[in-house]
Amino acid sequence: MSVESSLKMLVSGVILDLDGTLLNTDALVVGVMKVFLVKYSKQWDGREVHKIVGKTPIEASAVIVQEYGLPCSTEEFMSEITPMFSDQWCNIKALPGACRLIKHLADHKVPMALASNSPRANIDAKINCHQGWKESFSVIIGGDEVRAGKPSPEIFLEAANRLNIEPSRCLVIEDSVPGLTGGKAAGMQVVAVPSIPKQSDLFTAADDLINSLLDLHLEKWGLPPFEDWIEGTLPIEPWHIGGPVIKGYGRGSKVLGIPTANLSTEGYSDLLSQHPSGVYFGWAGLSTRGVYKMAMSIGWNPYFNNTEKTIEPWLLHEFKDDFYGEDLRLVIVGYIRPEANFSTLESLIAKIHEDGRVAEKALDLPLYSKYKDDLFLRSSSL
Repeated sequence: MSVESSLKMLVSGVILDLDGTLLNTDALVVGVMKVFLVKYSKQWDGREVHKIVGKTPIEASAVIVQEYGLPCSTEEFMSEITPMFSDQWCNIKALPGACRLIKHLADHKVPMALASNSPRANIDAKINCHQGWKESFSVIIGGDEVRAGKPSPEIFLEAANRLNIEPSRCLVIEDSVPGLTGGKAAGMQVVAVPSIPKQSDLFTAADDLINSLLDLHLEKWGLPPFEDWIEGTLPIEPWHIGGPVIKGYGRGSKVLGIPTANLSTEGYSDLLSQHPSGVYFGWAGLSTRGVYKMAMSIGWNPYFNNTEKTIEPWLLHEFKDDFYGEDLRLVIVGYIRPEANFSTLESLIAKIHEDGRVAEKALDLPLYSKYKDDLFLRSSSL
């Protein structure tokens, strides 16, 4: 790859969106709406999520009132729902890679602006709950501080003006189509991180399309690169998941030649929403057998076009027999790569084996090997 094709327009500052880009606001929306709609004997089914992502609060409210045929005005809906959200602002978790990105840019003194369609008061309430965020931004602009929110370019142009940086030297990071549209209309470079799965076809105008903030390569834009990758892996805050091994699609052993120990996603929808699809690794504990190295995919497996997000661990050990029904516990400690599609089954299998080799080698490093003794792996009950 030539330097010209790998290096994008050099930038001097970064403009970040908040909801869906840095914060997992979608999980909060689902939780609040499920509770709220019971009042009207309605059930939240998420059918309108793609219509409200990136919109101003009043625009999103109007969509919900219309889609669900609620017997109230948009203003009445907002007056009822706003306190329910306000009570939960501090419960919104940062998306994977958000804290890492903000700290990295701040440490390298890269000017940052936060530009969100949310009202400024809501923005402040949300970021005040995350240590170090507010002081890291030179500029913070809410949707109520401009005449028109995204997809208008106004909020981005105002952010560039306050940063004292030419629009063409600004990099926008956004999760929504309105944000992408506004950033491009402002003459800026835009990295899209879609918050809704399987929507990449809507982001063709983006200068770069990534699966999550973990996959952001700042050096493409002339910014200081992350230096925390180790042996092809990215250390992450460890997380735990477990359950009985279930029968999956039957393709692990039969099609791929790689026996996976599938876990049910039942009861883990909130946890899965917190972690982007991709290939991870860590340690696996089987209740009757011991602890083993493990590589794992989370996602929709584009080659097979799954309709649901799955968890498919691959224990890096040869077992003489299967262990369906046994209690499997996982400690996930690192990230390898985003989920990808493959043109052939052979290329998919080759990549899976490569992931296994990467995980096998990395788990010998003290940084990762210490988690082999995590008590969660040996606990007898979930």
